[in-house]
Amino acid sequence: RVMCAEAWIMPLERMARWVRPDEYNQTFNFGYMFAGWSRDVQIKTIEDSLSSFGNVGAPCTWVLSNHDVVRHTTRYGLADGGGHSNGVGPDSPQPDEAIGLLKARAATAFMLGLPGGVYLYQGEELGLPEHTTLEGQYRQDPTYNRTNGARIGRDGCRIPLPWEAGASASHGFSASGKAWLPMPEKFKMYARDVQEGVPGSTLELYKGLLGLRKSLGLGSGSFRWAAEHANEHSLAYLNKEVLVLANFGQEPVRVPTGELLMTTQSGGVEDGLQKDHIAWVRM
Repeated sequence: RVMCAEAWIMPLERMARWVRPDEYNQTFNFGYMFAGWSRDVQIKTIEDSLSSFGNVGAPCTWVLSNHDVVRHTTRYGLADGGGHSNGVGPDSPQPDEAIGLLKARAATAFMLGLPGGVYLYQGEELGLPEHTTLEGQYRQDPTYNRTNGARIGRDGCRIPLPWEAGASASHGFSASGKAWLPMPEKFKMYARDVQEGVPGSTLELYKGLLGLRKSLGLGSGSFRWAAEHANEHSLAYLNKEVLVLANFGQEPVRVPTGELLMTTQSGGVEDGLQKDHIAWVRM
């Protein structure tokens, strides 16, 4: 059994006090959740996280989404990064969903190579975005009502999961098609049955990454930056014998020789790793 704190406390040095030897076993790392997908911010947040939790003898944790914030697939598709819990509504600037999904897949693949505990939020394995056009009449978050709609709230990240595309109005969530919050029609493209067994789908990406993480023991592994395999526009680290390489720049990055375990990029990496893509290589 593990007791994990949902402690909205910053900076990380204060949060780490919750996981001292006589306190909780783990706490969600919200500092990492809001780090954003950029090279310099990733470096600082990872180093701060490992240092803060390591100083109290606790394992670090990593998380990108939960039930209180805009889903990271949508945050990464917004020009301003999406904020925390104000939500995204019909009158808000809308995300670029293709860019958001590309960056979200990269961020997930980068995170799942890190040592420590990883927490996933339901639906992210499908690449599910926020429901950003949910009408006010359906909203249930008290935040929306208390502020007369000034704060959109968290309903957009709490939509039920689509299981079978077109099976019902809720895409297989229930036979009647009913759910506590209505599902947008576009969610059918994210349904589990559409992605199951399809190479390159977000669901299969998650399954592959999690399988590798477990079989290679990366959760209980090690960490060091591997600057020798990166440049000023990319980032690489080693966990045990696995190199995780991310490209944040416009130009392709050479993937070092080794066994390519996985990549978010279709078509292989012979011509280099493209922007906002990840490769795992056994060195």
